[in-house]
Amino acid sequence: MPRFSRSVIVSHPAERMFRLVDCAEDYPQFLPWCAGVTLYERSETITHARIDIDYKGLKSHVATRNTKRAPEHMSLAFSDGPFDRLEGEWRFQPLGESGCKVEFTLEYSFSNRAIEAVLGPVFGHITTTFIERFVERADALAAAGQSG
Repeated sequence: MPRFSRSVIVSHPAERMFRLVDCAEDYPQFLPWCAGVTLYERSETITHARIDIDYKGLKSHVATRNTKRAPEHMSLAFSDGPFDRLEGEWRFQPLGESGCKVEFTLEYSFSNRAIEAVLGPVFGHITTTFIERFVERADALAAAGQSG
């Protein structure tokens, strides 16, 4: 079962980074493989959304129901897609007034070997570039004078 873990220190407040991750409906603007998002539910403690994936013509989707405690933590729980299991978490640890440590972990297994053979490399690419895309987005929004 693949397990991915990555952490970075960024010069953006935890609140900004948390908001970027929580606003799934904005993903198509900066995640090149994201073909669309359907938001099922958003509350103070839950974000439930489906992300449509289109990577080099290979299409799939994943839906998660995320339990959150703003601005420091978000747990991802699988609700739909080509997986047998998918769970992960985001952690945002403030470092002074204008920076934070961002940690992302993900563990998943596909529903069968055929799907894994096709989608495994795609999902591997997505997970290894995921956190960088959020950092790039935060940098771009900050440069444009927007809060994200």
